[in-house]
Amino acid sequence: MDSIKEQPALYNVVKNKILDQIKAGKYEVGDKLPTEMELCEEYSVSRTTVRIALQQLALEGRIHRIQGKGTFVSKPKIQTSLSTAEKGFASQLIEQGYRPSTEILDLRVIPADQTLAINLQINENDPVTRLTRIRYANDEPLFYSISFIPWQFAPGLVNDEEGCKSSLFQLLQEKYKVGIHKTIETIEPILASETISEYLGIPEGSPVFSLETTTYNDDMKPIEFSDSVFRGDRSKFTIERFYTTLDM
Repeated sequence: MDSIKEQPALYNVVKNKILDQIKAGKYEVGDKLPTEMELCEEYSVSRTTVRIALQQLALEGRIHRIQGKGTFVSKPKIQTSLSTAEKGFASQLIEQGYRPSTEILDLRVIPADQTLAINLQINENDPVTRLTRIRYANDEPLFYSISFIPWQFAPGLVNDEEGCKSSLFQLLQEKYKVGIHKTIETIEPILASETISEYLGIPEGSPVFSLETTTYNDDMKPIEFSDSVFRGDRSKFTIERFYTTLDM
């Protein structure tokens, strides 16, 4: 029983040592890591321990394997803040040195079904603008999203494809004079479906994040409901919280 308890701690030690070397710059993006046998000798551990450590690093998006070539250091994950209302997707990418771009897959007006009617607090069959996009960082797909906006808040949005390639919130505020008060977001880890894998250029079944968002105006009416799927190997999220003395 003791050996079973020790194994997780041991592979975590190996994993963290490799990760420290990546962070320190010993292994840079694109560099090939030593073989499993070389790592076994370096850390004086079994091949099973090394293999589990590498699997964990791969799941976290730190490294990736290329069949027949070896294991390589992956690109760093792109950070998205869920606490910064003033900075949209593009602004956050630019700050991290990436070039943002957007592909519009679909932009049309549809009748609200029961689910949309509930989420947007409107009647069934009320007109809703559906906007489907893929957002890119340096031409690499980062996330896929579908947004639903009640037609009454932005009646001309369906004809504004160019505007929809930038910040949707900024477009709603500046062109359609829609005040934005708050968003409620829910994050859930899921596995990529066949469709998502095609859109994001990842294997089917890859770990991804589903981010469901409801946006409210100053009157606390939902003005947008969206479902976005972020690549798990390229995304990480930060949340900033503020506390008062009473909260402590």
